Amino acid sequence: MDHKDVFATLQLVCSDVILALNGCRSSSSNAGATDRLLGVMRQIQEHGRAVEPLITGFTAVYHHFDLDAQTPANGYRTLVKVVHSCVAYILQKARYIASNCAGAFFRMDHNVSEMEAYCSALCQLRALLYLAKIILNDNPHGQLYPQEEGGLSERFVQEYISMHKACFYGRCLGFQFSPSLRPFLQTVVISMVSFGENYKKQQTGLGIAALSFFTSGKYVVDPELRGTEFERITQNLDLQFWKTFWNLTETELLSSLTRITSTVVQVNVMLTIPALSLSLPLASDPSLSVSVSPPVAHSGPGPVKVRLISHTLRQGQDSAELFGLSRQEGPQLSLPGGFSRHTAPLSPCLLIHFHGGGFVAQTSKSHENYLKSWSKDMNVPILSVDYSLAPEAPFPRALEECFYAYCWALKNCHLLGSTAERVCLVGDSAGGNLCITVSMRAMSHGVRVPDGIVAAYPATLLTTDASPSRLLTLIDPLLPLSVLCKCIDAYAGTSCQTVQPAQQFDTLAALGQDTVKMLSNFAQGATNWFQTLLEPKATTSSNGPSPSEEKPQVQEYPESPQVQEYPENFEPLRSRCLVDMRTPCTPIMKNPFVSPLLSSDSLLKGLPPVHIVASALDALLDDSVMFAKKLRNMNQPVTLTVVEDLPHGFLSLLQLSKETQEASDICVKRIREVFQQEEPPADQRQAGSS
Repeated sequence: MDHKDVFATLQLVCSDVILALNGCRSSSSNAGATDRLLGVMRQIQEHGRAVEPLITGFTAVYHHFDLDAQTPANGYRTLVKVVHSCVAYILQKARYIASNCAGAFFRMDHNVSEMEAYCSALCQLRALLYLAKIILNDNPHGQLYPQEEGGLSERFVQEYISMHKACFYGRCLGFQFSPSLRPFLQTVVISMVSFGENYKKQQTGLGIAALSFFTSGKYVVDPELRGTEFERITQNLDLQFWKTFWNLTETELLSSLTRITSTVVQVNVMLTIPALSLSLPLASDPSLSVSVSPPVAHSGPGPVKVRLISHTLRQGQDSAELFGLSRQEGPQLSLPGGFSRHTAPLSPCLLIHFHGGGFVAQTSKSHENYLKSWSKDMNVPILSVDYSLAPEAPFPRALEECFYAYCWALKNCHLLGSTAERVCLVGDSAGGNLCITVSMRAMSHGVRVPDGIVAAYPATLLTTDASPSRLLTLIDPLLPLSVLCKCIDAYAGTSCQTVQPAQQFDTLAALGQDTVKMLSNFAQGATNWFQTLLEPKATTSSNGPSPSEEKPQVQEYPESPQVQEYPENFEPLRSRCLVDMRTPCTPIMKNPFVSPLLSSDSLLKGLPPVHIVASALDALLDDSVMFAKKLRNMNQPVTLTVVEDLPHGFLSLLQLSKETQEASDICVKRIREVFQQEEPPADQRQAGSS
């Protein structure tokens, strides 16, 4: 449906609701709620009238910011898409209200709360459109990021701090994403909020997680409380909280649950590469060699840990030399039932993987689910690098370790079950950044570059510059701006605070200690939960504005610097949860090996084919679009594929929905192109994925 028809329908349906409510108002037993709903519908009409010309303006020009006509994707398109998703839900709910408000079983209070939440969301999206209009007017033609120095201007930082965001984490949570992922997102947000509530208590991470289970009920039954608390957490809790929460996926308990449904492989072994100098042939003249030193930044020479995954046991993978580098982690090389003990020949292909996690969290263990699937689908060995994490090991330690592991793999490919005739680098998010920068470093050292790069939703600009897609950090439950800034700050090494290494929570001893503490707190946790069930509204009002209090004209903190380009009769909803958030600003962020989007053409010239797989709803979408444009303008081989309706990090959600599986299949297709493998028949692919 054309956007003009959408907004015309919005006005018509809102009028139908107002007419229906006025018709049953005299017989309603809840006149106060009816009046609230009437007011909300009029506010929605007002927002709709203001938003339509903004959408019209963006749709007239947003094609100028695409990579090409075959790839219609950029942050302006995304903002329009998100607004349409919000309006579509309002239309669905409004039609239901108009048809059922006079019924005996109509829940007036519930429907009022729903419409108030989406009215707040539409109000805030209206504000984002005004901000995007500023970006559009300030930037050169076709540019999604500003060209001048200074990064994200102070006015946008203040907008993020002061704008009310809780509505996007309560009833409206995940409305822009695929419906199949919304239950997962709700689980993540509830878990995060519950975990944050108990974070400062003197327990290990698994104990906090266990106690959080008993305190999470209130966030299920009270979406407004959940949204308010999530907003508080994202803006106020330190990096250690995020490292600890994200690393819960590393616990043996959660890993075991994931392992039950993951693909079974014959080889899944951790290796420790010793810190020794390597000698590799020079790419331009193999008769000469180049020396590659082990990583030394910040902590001196040290080993690098990697994970070898192979669906099939191949030559070299059972060698004494490889076992000398390995340590057992579960049933490695145990040949599960149904597998032959025959050793397959060396594969001509080798896939080297760098995991995501914002440079601060997770390891290959968090990503082995899709890596196992890929190893089976393509029948290739995979080496995933567990690089050191920030802020304990800021730039360039991770880059040094990934480059060293890449060089070691080239030299010792026979141990990995490959001849390395074709080598592909693959990474997601932070790992996508490392794929590009490792290749840049290989060129600068004269070492053989990989045959291709597959980067999923890569971070190519580690600054806090504003772009239309990055405005989504104001509404994204997985990548809020405050968290993005913390990760950038940690990797750049500009934080003045010392963060203790994240604990490992996979031992029985830790579980035993936590069980005792969990049981001692069970009664108190249960009491708090039931108390909240009885008095949810009191808790909500103490933490943030309730839906009925969220009036666009009310500004809780008038002293905060505000963007002046809003119309005189409009002000976005303001948050009660303010924090003195400082955006990182250091020359390191503009280092081309940190932000490859800022690289000179000479540093990028000679890169192998780069295949980028991004999401239309990702706050980092513009990173992918602009980097692809940069390479194409240099006549460098590059492809960009943009999937719909998925969040940042969709590879880790492989088994949650059909859409995430299809996105993973796109990555596999691109890797096959690098390996020059033929696509298997459709029926064979179906059998392999079942």
